[in-house]
Amino acid sequence: MNLNLTNVNEVPADLLIEILASKLKDENIVTPPEWSNFVKTGSHAERPPQSDDWWYVRCASLLRKVYLHGPIGLSDLQDFYGGKKNIKFAKRHQRKAGQSAIRKPLQQLESAGYIEKKEIQGRIISGKGMSLVDKTSAVLLKNLAESNSELKRYV
Repeated sequence: MNLNLTNVNEVPADLLIEILASKLKDENIVTPPEWSNFVKTGSHAERPPQSDDWWYVRCASLLRKVYLHGPIGLSDLQDFYGGKKNIKFAKRHQRKAGQSAIRKPLQQLESAGYIEKKEIQGRIISGKGMSLVDKTSAVLLKNLAESNSELKRYV
């Protein structure tokens, strides 16, 4: 297994997003705005996010989404982060996510140099952002391989 050519598709998404979120938080790359503690993420959500670190998780998730699906626009990301809304006795209807909880993290990632904005196409990942995600996924894959080999020894 060659760890130099590791990319996002080879590691579990939830673990990668968790590690990226902790890196973004520890290095103060992004900062949650003061309204982030009170806002819902869209009209489909009944409550605001319960985690205190949801802003960092959203930024890490957006970084991964732009890496995989870029160039991508805001409306496509709204579809990704949207969800079903209960409407009394009718069937559940699909709703888009709120724009502000997507646009503001994207702007912070742009100012940090991880994402670039193309006027017509949407947002793409920059070389700096691609390097961060690839290096993080390589370290994660190495740790997963080591932990699996340790588990095999004890079984």
